[in-house]
Amino acid sequence: MAGAGYKLFATGDVLTASDVNTYLMQQTVMVFADAAARTTALSGVVAEGMLSYLKDTNAVEVYDGANWVASDDPNAIQNTIVDAKGDLITATGADVPARLAVGSNGDTLVADSAAATGLNYKPLDAAGKNGVINGGLDIWQRGTSISVSASTAPYTADRWVFSTGASAASTVSRQSTNDTTNLPSIQYCARVQRNSGQTGTGANYFAQSLETTNSFEYVGKSVTLSFYARKGANFSGASDLLGAFLVSGTGTDQNVITAYTGTATVATSNVTLTSTWQRFTISGTVATTATELAVYFSYTPSGTASTNDYYEITGVQLELGSTATVFSRAGGTIQGELAACQRYYVRYTAGASNYTFLNQGGFYNNTTNYLSIHTLPVAMRVPPTAVDYSTLRVVNSDNNAYTVSAITLAEWGILSGYNNVTTTTATSARWAALSANNSSSAYVGFSAEL
Repeated sequence: MAGAGYKLFATGDVLTASDVNTYLMQQTVMVFADAAARTTALSGVVAEGMLSYLKDTNAVEVYDGANWVASDDPNAIQNTIVDAKGDLITATGADVPARLAVGSNGDTLVADSAAATGLNYKPLDAAGKNGVINGGLDIWQRGTSISVSASTAPYTADRWVFSTGASAASTVSRQSTNDTTNLPSIQYCARVQRNSGQTGTGANYFAQSLETTNSFEYVGKSVTLSFYARKGANFSGASDLLGAFLVSGTGTDQNVITAYTGTATVATSNVTLTSTWQRFTISGTVATTATELAVYFSYTPSGTASTNDYYEITGVQLELGSTATVFSRAGGTIQGELAACQRYYVRYTAGASNYTFLNQGGFYNNTTNYLSIHTLPVAMRVPPTAVDYSTLRVVNSDNNAYTVSAITLAEWGILSGYNNVTTTTATSARWAALSANNSSSAYVGFSAEL
């Protein structure tokens, strides 16, 4: 047979028919017109290890004992060791395969077919896996401590709106998580706090609404909402419960706090908080009729607020499938997350300087109306619908300064535009710039929020 190996013949040895077949015939490269001709010629004598050359395909093939396989495939012969259904192999040195141990002999391995697969899958480290923008509470363009009065619902951390209903004055602030054991790799959280001494006991809501274009990815599919949370020492929620909600709507680009059409609950749970960070997950299926999604957290306080009547939350993630994976930012990086936030809100701030210029220039078209030109860092969702500002002045080309008393949007696209800025009386038709008015807290911001 071909596997007889090599034999050194000495002078006087008898060359038998067996020697010719095993050492010569079966170990040469035999040439055939095609596979059919090879089958006919070798019928009944084919043996493992034989080599052949086929003229029609210019292929050299080796017989592995069962089939002819391409000898120019470095794994062709090695792969024949995987001869049992379900074998998993891994490469060792020199690309030699070995069976991968996944359990003891006799163990039953069960596939989890409930998890989303196929086109719904995204790698764990892929930007965009998380549908919640600023889920790590890194970006706070409006400031890192936002006071919220009763009956208002302002944006706080970027993309996150907070409502007290008609309840108590509250504060939403950025805090360090200070925990690398129970909360690895997440630096910041939002602290949602009822101010000390407040007696209002209406439910409050910390929410993010996804715009319609970002919601369609989840329509008709299994989804999972996960988050980390803990409580303050004086948290007044009944039984330390915090409600977590994932809801859908049938409107377009609505804010869940102010108006949501066709609201339906996708998933909800009341989770019990402790003073230690815990991760919670809830799952559900989004209706095929849904056109928008929102995430929110809520609790109903009781009694009079003490010093630490708060909960903290971070690592909020909405993803496809029924299993929570490792938290990642929607934008992938801090820079990507900031750009994702600036699609909805952009703020120019003075920073460390009391006199920073906050626009790209402009000019007076009369003595009290300055046309302020702005170019935005990213394309916004829609042209800005609101402007906010503080402590500004306009400095003209003669280095004269004029206090700002009002700013209104004028002509805008999604990347640039200009505002009408009302100031004290100035010289008309002069070039000028919008500037901080001797204040490092000066700013001007543009909103395209839901």
